[in-house]
Amino acid sequence: MARGDEPENAVLREVWRDVLRRDPHQEFFHSDVRGVLRSIGPVLVEHPEYTDVVGRLCEPERVIVFRIPWVDDSGRVRVNRGFRVQFNSALGPYKGGTRFAPSVDLDVVKFLGFEQVFKNALTGQDIGGGKGGADVDPKALSAGELMRFCQSFATEMAGHAGAAVDVPAGDMGVGSREIGWIYGQYQRLIGYHEPGAFTGKPAVLGGSALRPEATGYGTVYFTRRMLDDQGRDLDGARVVVSGSGSVALHAMAKVIDSGGTVVGCSDSRGSVSEPDGVDVDLLREIKGQGGSVADYAEKRSGATASQGSPFTLECDVALPCATQNEIGPDEARALVDHGCWAVAEGANGPVTPEAREILREGGVGFGPGKAANAGGVAVSALEMQQAAGRERWSAEDVDAQLSTIMSDAYDRVREAADRYHGDPGDLENGANAAGFLRVAEAMTSLGVV
Repeated sequence: MARGDEPENAVLREVWRDVLRRDPHQEFFHSDVRGVLRSIGPVLVEHPEYTDVVGRLCEPERVIVFRIPWVDDSGRVRVNRGFRVQFNSALGPYKGGTRFAPSVDLDVVKFLGFEQVFKNALTGQDIGGGKGGADVDPKALSAGELMRFCQSFATEMAGHAGAAVDVPAGDMGVGSREIGWIYGQYQRLIGYHEPGAFTGKPAVLGGSALRPEATGYGTVYFTRRMLDDQGRDLDGARVVVSGSGSVALHAMAKVIDSGGTVVGCSDSRGSVSEPDGVDVDLLREIKGQGGSVADYAEKRSGATASQGSPFTLECDVALPCATQNEIGPDEARALVDHGCWAVAEGANGPVTPEAREILREGGVGFGPGKAANAGGVAVSALEMQQAAGRERWSAEDVDAQLSTIMSDAYDRVREAADRYHGDPGDLENGANAAGFLRVAEAMTSLGVV
């Protein structure tokens, strides 16, 4: 079917219309659902027994919306809104991150939760999908305010989380420090030690080795498999990475370890180009001190700062690792014009549907976030295993398992793309089809759930 049109399949068309009717203003969620429905038509031809699963799959099992009262440093009581969307538990307990950002609303969290269902399925691990967060700007809070906010958030979440129920992790604005505070309050409320209830914790609380690096590393591992199918590799490649947070910084480090050169990066205040290669250690130091990429550029004679997108730079590989919708049609056309080989999503939904179409028509390989950035949740699931066994695995062991998981995910996606869409390079449709197959089989095996 044509991209953006209604599904030709009558059942899928009815599901799509129901989604629009129930949630008419949730554009992020609509975009992701549309992409999945577009992909799974050929799957239903081979597996008609999964047809009645689709409508249930597009409706979350549970949506929790709650207020978060907290006291700021001046003694004023403030209120934010929190969310947890427990989308699908057919494969295991709900698993997904917690995002603190002013842009967080129900639309964003449902989009991320729906995406998480497929992402988690593609890892091959036994975890369902969910997502949560709050509409707060953590950068505007002092450390004391943020701790009190996390404790208030955890007070509400305590009744909905647990190692066998829902296992939240971090996401944008929520790192190991914040997860530690949330977990600490959770533990006080339940009255016993349950390290498997939250992942992304500090190492001293049972956090897994390599968890901070996992999403960035995993994105690069997936990208290397994409390039291998093109007869290329990262050695000598020019790479642009958006963002300069944890995912982006670790992706840059792994690119360099793979022989590539990071020629551009960005943050919320601008971007920087550096043809001879970004000094990741210096960038990490400056960002850790609250500085920007512009501050970094001032310290590097070969670096140039600007207010534009880093994806207008000439590059061989682009890794958007910041936030949703950062590569639109203009950026996609620039990447095509510059002969970019591949784009892999290190963030959730950073490439708009229009941009994805331009990349596809321009012959640029595209690694969808459902697969390409699954490394974080993969290692979170490994953290759950370590917590259950009261074990600590080495960084080398975790890294070896992460590399295998990402390689296996790529194989699942490629195989489904070839089988159901006749193109092993159509990884977007392949990811949707492969994820759907695994979740649909589990849902069907459970009866009507």
